Amino acid sequence: MEAIASRALELVQLAEQGGFEIAWAAEHHGVELNVAPNPFLILTHWAAHTRRIRLGTAVVVAPYWHPIRLAGEAGLTDLYSGGRLELGLGRGAFQYEFDRMASGISQERGGEYLREMLPALRGLWRGDYEHDGELWQFPRATALPKPVQQPHPPLWVAARGPETFDWAVENGIDIMSTPLHKPFSEVRALAERLQATLADHPRARRPRFLVLRRTCVYEARAEWRQVAETERRYARRFDGLFHTSGEVLNGFPQPIAGRSDEIDDETLEAVKTNMMFGTPDEVVAKLHQYEAVGVDLFCYGANFDLPHEKARRSLELFIERVMPHFADGSGDGGARQRAS
Repeated sequence: MEAIASRALELVQLAEQGGFEIAWAAEHHGVELNVAPNPFLILTHWAAHTRRIRLGTAVVVAPYWHPIRLAGEAGLTDLYSGGRLELGLGRGAFQYEFDRMASGISQERGGEYLREMLPALRGLWRGDYEHDGELWQFPRATALPKPVQQPHPPLWVAARGPETFDWAVENGIDIMSTPLHKPFSEVRALAERLQATLADHPRARRPRFLVLRRTCVYEARAEWRQVAETERRYARRFDGLFHTSGEVLNGFPQPIAGRSDEIDDETLEAVKTNMMFGTPDEVVAKLHQYEAVGVDLFCYGANFDLPHEKARRSLELFIERVMPHFADGSGDGGARQRAS
């Protein structure tokens, strides 16, 4: 675990040196696939070894937190990082975790906690706030410490469905989405969902719109198969958690039962096409597609069991040969890159 933490920090420091804007830490419990029981601790560690890069949660899972605790820990992380926190919230994804962290409630109820959490956080950051909701009740309280950024750090929400898009736009929250393993048409559909939501709220602020894809840049086209096979093996374990059909043994998610270890060429070709995999020129072309449909920010998904040296080289190639095509976010080809 110490080696994993060290390697993750090395990639974050490289991303900062290369001009990335945000490094994101997740929250997951009881699975070796994503060892991240408290994203604020991870970000505080990164803050001590970086100076400029912003630090985000992607995401804090609302049903696992009490509002007073979340408001205080977010404020403390913002303080320790010198005002660099970006606070991403979400409803949660894995029923396996809900069964252990949220008294076994259905994962589908996570949105209730998310919607009630937001006004409580904003009230606690203002101070002397009492809450009498469906899920939480507490007398007058204030968040301590208050965030450095006022009135609070930038807020994000993980969103895919129309209801969450609508809620985010109504409440002035930035949106992070993932098309999972789906093709580029899903990216376009998510971007169109945002445009449709904004049309329904003509006076609303347009949120920043970020899309996550697992990413690997390589110099030789022949490397694609190894990268795609690595991603597919990782995905078989991830999908088991995501779709509740997988088993976890001593913290290790098992591949989905009934699937062969063999991965056919058609599946691998789809992985190569759908993920942000390719030579520098191929990745630049894919990113221009994302930009053309209205994606503001690309989140570089680095975590899918790549050997560390390959992961590091991929990031170096992205910095050296992809990012210069997108400059600083202004003018032609201006989609900015953000680290994950």
